Amino acid sequence: MVDGFLVIDKPAGISSHDVVNRVRRILGTRKVGHTGTLDPFATGVLPIAVGEGTKAIQFLDEGEKAYEAVIRLGLVTDTLDITGAVLQEYDSAEVGQKQLLDAMAALTGEIIQLPPMYSAIKQGGQPLYKLARKGIEVERPSRQVTIRCFELLGFAMPLATVRVCCSRGTYVRTLADDLGKLLGCGACLAELRRTLSGPFRLADAMTLEQLASYVEQGAVQQHVIDLPAALSHLEQINLTEAELQRLKNGIPPRDRLLELQPGQFSLMYGQQLIAVAEQTHERAISLKRVFN
Repeated sequence: MVDGFLVIDKPAGISSHDVVNRVRRILGTRKVGHTGTLDPFATGVLPIAVGEGTKAIQFLDEGEKAYEAVIRLGLVTDTLDITGAVLQEYDSAEVGQKQLLDAMAALTGEIIQLPPMYSAIKQGGQPLYKLARKGIEVERPSRQVTIRCFELLGFAMPLATVRVCCSRGTYVRTLADDLGKLLGCGACLAELRRTLSGPFRLADAMTLEQLASYVEQGAVQQHVIDLPAALSHLEQINLTEAELQRLKNGIPPRDRLLELQPGQFSLMYGQQLIAVAEQTHERAISLKRVFN
């Protein structure tokens, strides 16, 4: 049984849920989930939780994201990407590289984004994209996001290839649309490839075909990111044998946790993750999740 995380290099043209279903069939288990969606036309890093990893999704730190993208200038679509219906076309021939770089600089740092209608954000219990498909647009709150880097990798009109490092919750489609508005020529996202999602990197990713091959070879375990590695951002407490026995009865090592700053902690026994515990600012301690 596989326990932990697999980093799948998601292909274009299928949804994140499609990837989950494929992994379930390849591994022969239902205990599979993803940590966050990628648009069907996007590719790259899609972390997949398997076995006990599904219990650890809520504790992951995926606050740092990185993408490589191609932005198409002069084109505005309803979905803000190349798959949508064209709403407007502009002549972008006069946009120069300096103008482009200045606009990208203006969109770097703390910025305010309006989430797109074609998104999985729910309003009234219904995903916005379902409303958008019916031609319904509703008000939605803007959000503050952080664009840590917005780097130009290549520019050949009308396409700009960029690298984006950003906080969780950032929509690169919206970033492309905002760039087009600043330039006055409109823009949409033509390609998107995620290269980083928290501790999960493209260098660790495998295709679905490679995963199937690893399973056939009995080598899949070599490519699993285990729970301690996935939760390495949490401070670790190594349990004694006596503390482990008490933990089995639901009693965390209170004295040692109180010596630390409030927050969540990994409780380890040897190399095995046993549980995640949390201390609040009121010095209350609770077990958030115990792993098999």
